[in-house]
Amino acid sequence: MNSSASAERKALQKAWDDACAAEGSAQITIPFGDYLVGPVLFKGKCKGPITIQLDGNLLADTNLNRYTSNWLEFQYIDGLTISGRGKLDGQGTTAWPHNNCPDNWKCKLLPMTMSLSFVTNSAITGITSLNSKFFHVNMFGCSNIDIHSITITAPGDSPNTDGIHMGASSNIIITNSTIGTGDDCVSVGSGTTNVTVSGVTCGPGHGISVGSLGKDEDKGDVVGFNVRNSKLSGTANGIRIKTWQGKKDAKNVEPMMVSGFTFDDVVMENVMNPIIIDQEYCPYASCVESEPSRVQIKDIKFNNIRGTSSSAEVIQLRCSKTHPCEGLELKNIQLQYIGNDKALKETAICENVKVISSNVKPVSLLNK
Repeated sequence: MNSSASAERKALQKAWDDACAAEGSAQITIPFGDYLVGPVLFKGKCKGPITIQLDGNLLADTNLNRYTSNWLEFQYIDGLTISGRGKLDGQGTTAWPHNNCPDNWKCKLLPMTMSLSFVTNSAITGITSLNSKFFHVNMFGCSNIDIHSITITAPGDSPNTDGIHMGASSNIIITNSTIGTGDDCVSVGSGTTNVTVSGVTCGPGHGISVGSLGKDEDKGDVVGFNVRNSKLSGTANGIRIKTWQGKKDAKNVEPMMVSGFTFDDVVMENVMNPIIIDQEYCPYASCVESEPSRVQIKDIKFNNIRGTSSSAEVIQLRCSKTHPCEGLELKNIQLQYIGNDKALKETAICENVKVISSNVKPVSLLNK
């Protein structure tokens, strides 16, 4: 590691170790300025809550050989606060050409900017994350996390630069933030419960997604996802639930559950696929799965979704043949196609689902 990145990493590591060992609450302040920093492990359990006041800018080391995992790793911490007006610059431009994940699902993952594992009762506020090499923020096994007033940005063509992803986590709140990346703005993985997204502006990117789910027979249900008072602009998808098809001769046939979602007061601006449930998800050229999805989707409500679509199919509900979607409601949906083909009109596709709908215009196929 170059001397600058190594020195800054060691200084930050020591500051954390000292704060973690201190009795009572502690604070680490990163002052104004730019600091080249190699990978750092912030690990608990600590003796008290810790605040990281980020006023300066941390720049990630660009040499991929110096990473064994992610850039900033936070593990087993209760009571972490990360706040300030500073930036976390992943310097992903040089790393993205080495990402072959869009073509190979067995790819080697690039470092994420912030990885939170088993972090509880914590908050991230005010900061900016830009140009992550891979995901910007990833949460696993976390609970009671409040993320608000942050900015996440990367070019629309940057691969796998998801804004905020979570799996096996609970009680996550994301509010009043701006997220524009080359992948999902917010994505929810298996085993996650009680997530609220409010006041979020998304774009560019792939939209707000649940999944993909059901791959490798993962069984963590996803229950309680609420998105409200948010806007998506120029994204490749709007609100999306995606599940893999099943594998032949799979031993575990009990369906994974996806339930209790509400999407309310969401504005679409030139969005492709504004409302989409895809239970035949296949991101690669060839998928080995060939059976209907074993994920059961139920009790999903779309209300007051309005704006413009770059695709004529403004609503796509492709549900599983063996586990049809149940309890889907669409109310007050106003989506207008503004694509280049003036001969096309707004349409809806509904497969293996019965929809309760009212004031869904100008789409009429829902009632057929």
